[in-house]
Amino acid sequence: MLLYLFGTVILLICIYMVRHYCFTINRLINEQRHPYVDIDTADWPAVTVLIAAHNEEAVVADILRALLEIDYPKERLTIVPVNDRSSDRTREIIDSFVERYPGRIQPFHRVSGKPGKAAALKDAMAYVKTEIMLVFDADYVPGKALVRQLVAPFFDPEVGSVMGRVVPLNVGKKLLTRLLDLERSGGYQVDQQARMNLRFVPQYGGTVAGVRKSALEEIGGWNENALAEDTDLTFRLLLAGWKTVYENRAECYEEVPERWPVRVRQIMRWAKGHNQVMVRYATSLPRCGHVSWRERLDGLLLLGVYAMAPVMLLGWLLALLLFYAGAPIGGGVAVLALAAFTTLGNFAAFFEIAAATRLDGSRLRIRLLPCTLLGFSVSLVSVCRATWQQILEPFQRKELVWHKTERSRSEPVAVEGRAA
Repeated sequence: MLLYLFGTVILLICIYMVRHYCFTINRLINEQRHPYVDIDTADWPAVTVLIAAHNEEAVVADILRALLEIDYPKERLTIVPVNDRSSDRTREIIDSFVERYPGRIQPFHRVSGKPGKAAALKDAMAYVKTEIMLVFDADYVPGKALVRQLVAPFFDPEVGSVMGRVVPLNVGKKLLTRLLDLERSGGYQVDQQARMNLRFVPQYGGTVAGVRKSALEEIGGWNENALAEDTDLTFRLLLAGWKTVYENRAECYEEVPERWPVRVRQIMRWAKGHNQVMVRYATSLPRCGHVSWRERLDGLLLLGVYAMAPVMLLGWLLALLLFYAGAPIGGGVAVLALAAFTTLGNFAAFFEIAAATRLDGSRLRIRLLPCTLLGFSVSLVSVCRATWQQILEPFQRKELVWHKTERSRSEPVAVEGRAA
């Protein structure tokens, strides 16, 4: 029995390993899909930009300043900072911008209600009068062309949401930020773009993103009970027949965690939210006839990415038990080791990172590739811990809690684009 279970674990991990190989090869040698990249002149629609902000006094001024300088018709751009129950100087900073730029910013100061980003966005919909809305987290800094790049795909009536590329802006601070820069490169430059190329399921990421209001209303609006409202939205739109587009050249710059405890809490929140979505949609997606077979297959694999960390840990425990039981598993352990080295759930695999550094034209970063083993080990433990907590929570009658990511920025930032 244990031997069969061990074989099943190896099969699952190998499926994800092959998936990463296919994405990498596609990104390096196959035709790339950028269907909306040439749209730079158009009758641009009115757009509302929602900025999710909870205790963001360290960063909110940067994104407001950047959006006020954005290359988009000012009369068609409404900026709505969603100040969600902040207890610091966030409200004061937002109101100072409102006074300095009358008519440009319409703040929504939320002083009560259910905690969480999705709940705040749901309440902020009263301020959205446009068909197209963009969503940013407060620590992101958009480039001048970003709004046009995110809006362009919505000229296609089948598009329900758009996702841009996330690039860390505090890369040079610490080893952790450098490792996260490598992870982001592999995840967006290779993984997301390959899914776009193959007509799979690009993932709406919750920030640096756009949503069609009519599509959102059709699926019931923001799910305030979801920890990962972005992944939840991705699959609800997919099941309703809407497409999500990934725009690799639409870069926005974020502040990644600079301390390991902050990173661990972030991973655990992502894992719990993603697993929540997996339980909700894993059975309905395969039965959805109007979704293509390739979208269903990729969607199921996407739903299971955070489950792979505990599966991998289970594989090593089974290998240890079978070894001491005298079972002939030498070849299985070798395959497990190879698969474990080359894939880990939703986190960009080693060869995806290597391909991304080549595509970005910054090959010197590849010297840090061996160090990513540290980051992946932390991710493995964090995801397993989050999964175990999630299994116990219903018995302990605990509610899922949304943990805000700590900010480290101490001064205004300037950003520069990188090759895409």
